[in-house]
Amino acid sequence: MRVTKDLVAASATPIVLGILAEGESYGYAILRRISELSGGELDWTEGFLYPLLHRLERLGHVEANWQAVAGERRRKYYRITRQGLAELSEQQRQWQTVVDALKQVWPSIGDIRPLFNPLEGTA
Repeated sequence: MRVTKDLVAASATPIVLGILAEGESYGYAILRRISELSGGELDWTEGFLYPLLHRLERLGHVEANWQAVAGERRRKYYRITRQGLAELSEQQRQWQTVVDALKQVWPSIGDIRPLFNPLEGTA
């Protein structure tokens, strides 16, 4: 199953801010964490993540600095700011509203049936 681009784009900021709220991290580790959190269903590319991180940095939601690890090349580490924590809190509030609305309009697991049966022409 692939998550649609629209849903990925809408959820990208709260996912990245949430990961950075766990602690500072660098791009590749963030990509691994996203894959881990989604059971491999979200397969972001560097071309998607880095523009997002740069935008969050411009907005003041994250700060970045270069760090050298012995025997490895330098990495740019990102950390969430106070402003980013406030934005994460607001994003959580908004997403909870969406989740609550979806729970009300989606049938419960026991009630799931096809909404449209193409063989019968009806549900």
